[in-house]
Amino acid sequence: MKALTNSQISRQDYVDGVIFQSIQSLNPTKQPIKWDIEMIADIRDTIEDWVVAKMKCCTEKEFYPYIGE
Repeated sequence: MKALTNSQISRQDYVDGVIFQSIQSLNPTKQPIKWDIEMIADIRDTIEDWVVAKMKCCTEKEFYPYIGE
């Protein structure tokens, strides 16, 4: 069974963390927002589309590592 490397897991954690921090920073009420991976994933998909497909800065796996089929 394949598994992500520590570096790949760190990259996933970094991307999700930056997105969550951005959500918190952009919240005008300053009321805490709970960690919601579904919300984070929706935003991550949009950012990934821009960075990977439209800007062609990197591959999907470079942006957010995953185990392919």
